[in-house]
Amino acid sequence: MNHFISFETLDLELIRDLVDDAISFKRKKAFPNLSNHYISNLFFENSTRTKLSFEMAEKKTGMEIIYFDAESSSIKKGETLYDTVKTLNSIGVECFVIRHTQDRFYEELIPRINVPIINAGDGCGDHPTQSLLDLVTIYEEFGTFKDLNIVIAGDIVHSRVAHSDAKILKRFGANISFATPEFWRDSSMTMGTYTTLDKVVSDVDVIMLLRNQNERHAQQYDENDFLSQYGLTTERAAKMKPSAIIMHPAPINRNVEIDETLIEAPQSRIFTQMSNGVFARIAVLNYVFNS
Repeated sequence: MNHFISFETLDLELIRDLVDDAISFKRKKAFPNLSNHYISNLFFENSTRTKLSFEMAEKKTGMEIIYFDAESSSIKKGETLYDTVKTLNSIGVECFVIRHTQDRFYEELIPRINVPIINAGDGCGDHPTQSLLDLVTIYEEFGTFKDLNIVIAGDIVHSRVAHSDAKILKRFGANISFATPEFWRDSSMTMGTYTTLDKVVSDVDVIMLLRNQNERHAQQYDENDFLSQYGLTTERAAKMKPSAIIMHPAPINRNVEIDETLIEAPQSRIFTQMSNGVFARIAVLNYVFNS
């Protein structure tokens, strides 16, 4: 049995194998058969892409999904996360995909639950399946991670995507920089240098934009002025190398992080990321059950 909670617990060879598996599933359209397994997706934060791409991955592998709705569950009566998971495990659920507002929610579950836990996003901590699909997207494009120049731009301090991606891309040998307003810098993110998009836009291979997570902000900012100061405008995008690509985990605040005309521009891989999310999550399901 394998959990999938953070890339920090996995070696690079295994992560590369997961990238290769996802690309193979995408190209061959042949998927592992997990039809004898029951799974439940426990989402305690709103989600479209992550939740539904997990469901698609589960259906493509033949899994039986035991549906869970946090809003109509006993969580509303005060039931703990552990008791919810233990209850579903007791009736036969064999794997849990969990998104939770609490950082490292899985720490209380892993010693007490003897089935795989897949982290679908923990607070401002990690988002390892998003990082895996981002790795797949970058590797498909460049065939390597080593020495790529990657700028992660936007709401760094609140972004689990930024935390996960920066750490794993640095381990793979990429050059990381962060472009963010002063008030969204994260002092723990020491694997890259802080800069501005204007300084690096002509040199980077990947511009990875982040959603401004307004629901987590204690400090207000001028959203109307954000794009011109910090976002990817058409003027900045015009300075990109022809081979460079644009990424964003979505959902997108149009004309805030990115000019909406760039979302489906030739250099954008935003919807490719979404497609790759299904195959990346098939690779994860195969790993937790068959490795």
